[in-house]
Amino acid sequence: MQATTDQAATDPPGGARELVIVDLYPRDMNIYGDRGNVLSLVRRTRAQGFAPRVVEVNPGDPLPDDVDIVLGGGGQDSGQGRVAKDLAVKRDEIHRLVAEGVPMLMVCGLYQLFGHRFITHTGDELRGIGVLDVETRGGDVRMIGNIVLDTEEFGEVIGYENHSGNTTLGPQSRPFGRVTQGAGNNPDDGLEGARSHHVIGTYLHGSVLPKNPRVSDFLIARAAERRYGGFTPIAEIGDTVTRARESAKRRPR
Repeated sequence: MQATTDQAATDPPGGARELVIVDLYPRDMNIYGDRGNVLSLVRRTRAQGFAPRVVEVNPGDPLPDDVDIVLGGGGQDSGQGRVAKDLAVKRDEIHRLVAEGVPMLMVCGLYQLFGHRFITHTGDELRGIGVLDVETRGGDVRMIGNIVLDTEEFGEVIGYENHSGNTTLGPQSRPFGRVTQGAGNNPDDGLEGARSHHVIGTYLHGSVLPKNPRVSDFLIARAAERRYGGFTPIAEIGDTVTRARESAKRRPR
């Protein structure tokens, strides 16, 4: 059954224009603080003058008729198996939304399943939906700790990684950023995440959006441009966020 959450937080303030945020598979894919991305985006969307409405979509639920932004998180291998089966059903619909320009942020497990396939450390293969041109193989070593990226569009991006998947990019995806602290997609190539169209895949938990409001503003801007034809930012980045980012950078784990 499809559920709407955060109703009190998402009621339209004074008739503001609505943006529908889909929280993809929160029952199975919500570890290491990924729920914080939804809460942070709700607050940032309101600060930018829109009325966010959050719709949870779990296995078996349909996607809503109106979709403006899609968020997804990470989970255990067992949860990824359930999700992979449901994603296969929704594959064509998600590809249509991507082609229409709907912005999406997929973290860790859903980043992997938005690629071509994820081969677990035991050799099981989970087929992805191929939104991102990436492939992941489970490894024996976990990559854990605060991570810092240099990105072209968002400047310095800060998060927390905790994964054993080793992801490699194909030619149809570009990296989210280049690693200046931490591991990233794998221990070898110095890249983190993947981008295609308006979709971002990343291993950054922590959660990534509270620490990086420019990424939230990217999602909001692309959604507003698609639905309403334009976006004029009104919210600035406060000193509290700046201090939190600097504190996170100084802690290696």
